[in-house]
Amino acid sequence: MEKPFILAPMAELSHRALRELIDEFGGCDCYFTEMISAGALVGGGPFEDWYVDNGPCPEKLVYQITGADIEQIVKAAALLDSRDCAGIDINMGCCAPLIRKTGAGIAWMSSIERAGELVERTRRVVKRRLSVKLRLGLSEDFDYLVRFCRCLEERGVDFITLHPRTASEKFKRSARWDYVGRLRRELGVPVAGNGDIAGAAELLRRASGSCDAVMVGRAAVRCPWIFAEARNLRAEIAGDAAGRGSFSVNVEETGLRFLELLTLWQPSEFHISRARRFFAFFCDNLKWGTYLKNLLNREESLAGVERVWRGYFAEYGAENNE
Repeated sequence: MEKPFILAPMAELSHRALRELIDEFGGCDCYFTEMISAGALVGGGPFEDWYVDNGPCPEKLVYQITGADIEQIVKAAALLDSRDCAGIDINMGCCAPLIRKTGAGIAWMSSIERAGELVERTRRVVKRRLSVKLRLGLSEDFDYLVRFCRCLEERGVDFITLHPRTASEKFKRSARWDYVGRLRRELGVPVAGNGDIAGAAELLRRASGSCDAVMVGRAAVRCPWIFAEARNLRAEIAGDAAGRGSFSVNVEETGLRFLELLTLWQPSEFHISRARRFFAFFCDNLKWGTYLKNLLNREESLAGVERVWRGYFAEYGAENNE
């Protein structure tokens, strides 16, 4: 059985526009949303309708919730569970200082009992799949990680995603994928792995290892076709000519398509910030990508971003096809 490929939750990136773009290349098995603030959702924040948009594939969508207050998270989970989706995920891994300082994200990993209470109470209101995404912990302590995850399992999670770095490491140190396999052997629920998937070959290599699914973050922004490329490569390795799809990548047109999708599926207030975040990764496909990023970051409108993007290819047209 082929292991699922999952799009990671990424702030300002895992919105509907990116999900639509990935889906146009053939998609993946599961899409996580960017993290949704429990407090903002329950309080009726002005942009929450955009955050909870479940397109293009509601049956594959997992809503990720972040927050520090158990009551708010439970209420938010109940609201999201009433929508058409595949499941609900609780963020216990984000180590951004502003998130951690509030008691959200990886701060949950400081107390096994409190995290267990959160999962138990959330489980009561969630009928769909319930999961948790986390890191190794505040420090590297495998015994503590196992006890923490066993508690979550006992309280009702259906699967866990492990990003095998500690809170302080962020992206400084390589993800230690051996921990994914070790944790999987200790639990009765599936364990997905996340971290340092550089390309389609690496995605397949990790999928062939000791994990139940592979989650991809930054590489899926840089190469929205990574899941399709991995499927093609898998079929090629298996000698399955019928299973091979055919797709070609035009980098210029893909960038323009993203801008088009952004205008369709994100509010105007988000356009520039989301465009900058996307092209910060997507420009890595280009020889002079750093130069282009600097030019794009100076623009204050999508029209300006499009003009600069087109101008680059007018000058360096030979780079057009990936």
